[in-house]
Amino acid sequence: MSYEAQAYGPASFLVTAADLLLLHSGNRVIKFADDTYLIVPACNTDTCFGELEHIQDWAAKNNLRLNSTKTKEILFRANIRLGNDVQLPPLCQNIERVTSMVALGVLINDRLTATDHISSLLESCSRLLYALRVLRDHGLPSSSMHDVFRSIVLAKLLYCAPVWAGLCSAADRERLDAFLRRCKRLRFCEDTLPTITDLLADADDKLFESILANSEHILHNYIPERARPSHHHHHLRPRKHSKELIPETRKLNDKDFIVRMLYKDMY
Repeated sequence: MSYEAQAYGPASFLVTAADLLLLHSGNRVIKFADDTYLIVPACNTDTCFGELEHIQDWAAKNNLRLNSTKTKEILFRANIRLGNDVQLPPLCQNIERVTSMVALGVLINDRLTATDHISSLLESCSRLLYALRVLRDHGLPSSSMHDVFRSIVLAKLLYCAPVWAGLCSAADRERLDAFLRRCKRLRFCEDTLPTITDLLADADDKLFESILANSEHILHNYIPERARPSHHHHHLRPRKHSKELIPETRKLNDKDFIVRMLYKDMY
């Protein structure tokens, strides 16, 4: 959801939005800068209209206006064929229902796959190669070219990688690897640049280590400590962390960053 207001910057909005609470348990609201994300699970579908009206009332009291033209709705469904008897929730008034949307720079689709994001990412990064070609034609040394590649192309490729890496298929990873091989042939980056799988794994490790090292990290509370240490006489390989393992299920698997990292190198 997007808001319009006068004299409100992102910091001011965060202070103002501190009292924006939801009416029904189970629903969640995510506030970032001047954007708000309302998350309603399937079991609470009938509460969606009431939550939106509540947010509109809150906005009016705070001299804000819910911008319905910039507000989008997306439904996430299981990756199965829907039968004709499946009833979708009704459309929210004046709000467009879309199959994909950009959330904090990551393109999310209603199938929860990374294919659309990868396509958008490769298109954007391919355009950046023209700038690198111009720099090379103007005599930029190879070492400096590699630095520029890492700062503008590789950084863009790996932006929020832990979020979408688990949703990548083998075909998605091959597309990314093909792009990196092309960059190597054009001498925009080092020949020793790792594969996309290694780069994504390194991004996962860095984020997970920062979460473990910082108790104030926003994701720290999602990784609970073990209730009590286990005492045994087996000579087992020590864990890389002292956190409680979240049981893996069909929904909580390697696609989820936290579950993926908790179980990494456990076997």
